[in-house]
Amino acid sequence: VQLQAFGGGLVQAGGSLRLSCAASGRTFSNYAVGWFRQAPGKEREFVAAISRRGGSTAYADSVKGRSTISRDNAKNTVYLQMNSLKPEDTAVYYCAAVRQTYDSGTYRSGYDYWGRGTLVTVSS
Repeated sequence: VQLQAFGGGLVQAGGSLRLSCAASGRTFSNYAVGWFRQAPGKEREFVAAISRRGGSTAYADSVKGRSTISRDNAKNTVYLQMNSLKPEDTAVYYCAAVRQTYDSGTYRSGYDYWGRGTLVTVSS
């Protein structure tokens, strides 16, 4: 499966962005999807994840309560709505996918497919 993240940009602290992860090549509903981010000089970290049909979601503590992950399998797209953005949210955001048998549970690692990232910059 091929993935492409987009929707990043420059936003002021307190603002919102919606990132999209568009997939192609395989039956998207067979894959769980995760969002990750990497800030300059830091390691890549988990942000959020969703199961193949959206029945399960998970969030990093750093974004919990401010972000919502969702998916539209008819459009082969996963979304990450981010609100109340902070300067520390500045990073390149990546989406990733892994095949999942049942719509149960999410993954914070072990993804097989990665897309190109999209840069989110939050100004103070």
